[in-house]
Amino acid sequence: MKTALLLIAHGSRQEEANADLLHVAAGLRARGWSIVEASFLELAEPGIAESGARCVEQGAERVILVPYFLSAGVHVRRDLTEARAKLAERFPAIDFRLAEPLGQHPLLVEVVTERVREAVATNHTNNTNKKQKNEHSK
Repeated sequence: MKTALLLIAHGSRQEEANADLLHVAAGLRARGWSIVEASFLELAEPGIAESGARCVEQGAERVILVPYFLSAGVHVRRDLTEARAKLAERFPAIDFRLAEPLGQHPLLVEVVTERVREAVATNHTNNTNKKQKNEHSK
């Protein structure tokens, strides 16, 4: 059965924020997934319906909707469940499945640990906190 990955992020008006999902999609293609489409819930294009249709057009018989979200909040449990149902109704011969969000996966702890190591190893100070303190004291 030909399986496609439909990655779904929230979406942002800032292109550099959306580029993260495109980077993950490229990485998955490099690992051998032949059909990988990126999509956004809101604020950016392409939307879920458009990218889901692209998966089907490329011959997918099963489409895994992969939330690029940390937790199973309202967007995952309500909005993405609804998007999955709409795709399944539009393409009844295709098996659409919603994967779990990134949340409590054990490798996420490794990613956070690596980010902490990177922050400790840098020689520069983040001035964000100083700016916030100065703004609050005005």
